[in-house]
Amino acid sequence: MTKIALIALAGLCFADYTMDELKSVLIMQGFAGISQFSVFLLMALGLAIIFGQMGVINMAHGEFMTIGAYATVGTSILAEKFLPAGLFGWYFPLAVVVAFGVAYVVGWLTEYLMIRHLYQRPLDTLLATWGLSMILQETFRQTFGARETSATMPDWLMGSWQPKEGLDIPINGLFLLGVTIVMTALVYLMMYKSRWGLRVRATVLNRNMAGAVGINTKGTDRATFALGCGIAGIAGAAFTTIGSVSPTAGGLYIVDTFLVVVFGGAGSLVGTMLSAFGIAQAQSIIEFFLSGVLAKVLVLTSVIFILMIRPQGLIAQKIRK
Repeated sequence: MTKIALIALAGLCFADYTMDELKSVLIMQGFAGISQFSVFLLMALGLAIIFGQMGVINMAHGEFMTIGAYATVGTSILAEKFLPAGLFGWYFPLAVVVAFGVAYVVGWLTEYLMIRHLYQRPLDTLLATWGLSMILQETFRQTFGARETSATMPDWLMGSWQPKEGLDIPINGLFLLGVTIVMTALVYLMMYKSRWGLRVRATVLNRNMAGAVGINTKGTDRATFALGCGIAGIAGAAFTTIGSVSPTAGGLYIVDTFLVVVFGGAGSLVGTMLSAFGIAQAQSIIEFFLSGVLAKVLVLTSVIFILMIRPQGLIAQKIRK
């Protein structure tokens, strides 16, 4: 019965399109989904570090994305006011760095003031960070107002690339894809090819032994949590290219982000990439033919069904027994 319903639904959605039109729509929606994929992956990279490596359930992760978004908006305002007109177009790369830095500092303070007291207590970290998310949302509302705001995009991020008639690929999506590829490569190098990454993995596997061999486990925890928050700040900078910023903007992505991390396999970088791409593309394409709410319901239902069959996610971590 389910297969018959799905076939009927697909036939209803595609009935009004020729094969050429359908092909162009799928390609355009696929490239439109790149922007969503970039935000999903950047958010999930930060959460995979915090949740996958440290076991901390950070319900305020979306608010660190909002911090990065507001930092980008602030940088945009300052650039319009003080930069010469010829240099304004190059403020955005600087805004990405500022977004990372501000979110990193706030994350570092959060770990020092709150998270370090709650390790090995996952339920407590969930409740504490959920409370932090509400505090941060109200802080944003009192500081920046409840209305949506947006950064002024440079001209080189506007418009689209048209490789052929009827096919428009957004330039901002291509730029975000480049930023995401660079950040993913940097996270991989830091986690698996650097001494810092070795210290993180040693601390996760055996905290007491890591401390015994001279690793500053408290400092490693703080830097790891702050790095995850900083990457969420970069996701906030990326978000400003596709949407307006509001005090609750980050909270809209927290469920999708956890979904990406769990579906990909907690702690698996490759699994996180595959999961983010699959979920973003599925939502983008389904939204075109149906509605945003129904697209999320269908994707969530599919992910739950797959996790019932494969609870460890797409790619499970290899654990030495």
